Amino acid sequence: MKAVVITEYGGPEVLKIEERPIPTFADDEVLIKVAAAGINRPDIMQRQGKYPAPTGAVADIPGLELAGEIIACGAAVKKYKIGQHVCALVTGGAYAAYAVAKEDCCLTIPQGLTLAEAASLPETVFTVWYNLFILGQLKSGDKVLIHGGSSGIGVMAIQLAKVFGCQVMITAGSSQKCQACIALGAHMAIHYKEQDFEFLLKETGVNVILDMVGGSYLPKNINILAAEGRLVYINAMQGRQAELDILKVMQKRLTITGSTLRTRETAFKAFLAHEIQKYVWPLFHDKKIKPVIFKVFDYRDVAQAHQLMESSTHIGKILIKF
Repeated sequence: MKAVVITEYGGPEVLKIEERPIPTFADDEVLIKVAAAGINRPDIMQRQGKYPAPTGAVADIPGLELAGEIIACGAAVKKYKIGQHVCALVTGGAYAAYAVAKEDCCLTIPQGLTLAEAASLPETVFTVWYNLFILGQLKSGDKVLIHGGSSGIGVMAIQLAKVFGCQVMITAGSSQKCQACIALGAHMAIHYKEQDFEFLLKETGVNVILDMVGGSYLPKNINILAAEGRLVYINAMQGRQAELDILKVMQKRLTITGSTLRTRETAFKAFLAHEIQKYVWPLFHDKKIKPVIFKVFDYRDVAQAHQLMESSTHIGKILIKF
């Protein structure tokens, strides 16, 4: 099969197309003929040597989400059959013509969506559902701030928070991105290169913040959170180190948490998949939320896809197709 391989650590040019054997699969896994795979920040970090694949995952073929057709099933697989279309969250190996996924990490395709649209969802929706709604305990009436509102994570977080009755605020790096976020349902969009989100939101009393920036945003986040506010980290693109005023955390009774999903056990991902199938998938059918895809590349142009991701000029998801 054709696969995109990280030949060494470095820039997008280290991604090469190679012939690899079609992967073998365990009793609780399915083999999927990949139609499309999502490009995500962890893929960039893995290519750079900053985020190695976990033990047991495909080490040199990146990709954490995909959609396609099941062409073989392990002996213990019960929920899916050969010929079914699914999307799946995987620990690696999605940038290939064929990939293996745990049965419990697969989801049916939401009604009305294409395979490419479905491929843009697993990593994004799993991340948003867990971090905003479970760790962040987001509920109707809350005021939520989403940093990186125009990212793949951001565009889904905006829509889900809006549907569940929250007041949504975002930060983004251009006027065009801010406008796109407003169109998706954000109540307020802050151009962080020209505006200080701490100054604008200091009297707002934000209940939940989803942060993928880290670094200098930490003290600002602490200052704008309301009493018993929740700050949830899913990345630290600006840096992992920052000063924390512990007294403010104590006085406001704040919760600071975060997660990485890739290394979590299959049973936990299965729990998330069940929640998503029950609470999120019907929203696609009812057209209350939608995939937001910026560009789809042929898999042979994967280096260009990575360049686009690193440029941060996109709004929504970037995909490769097979």
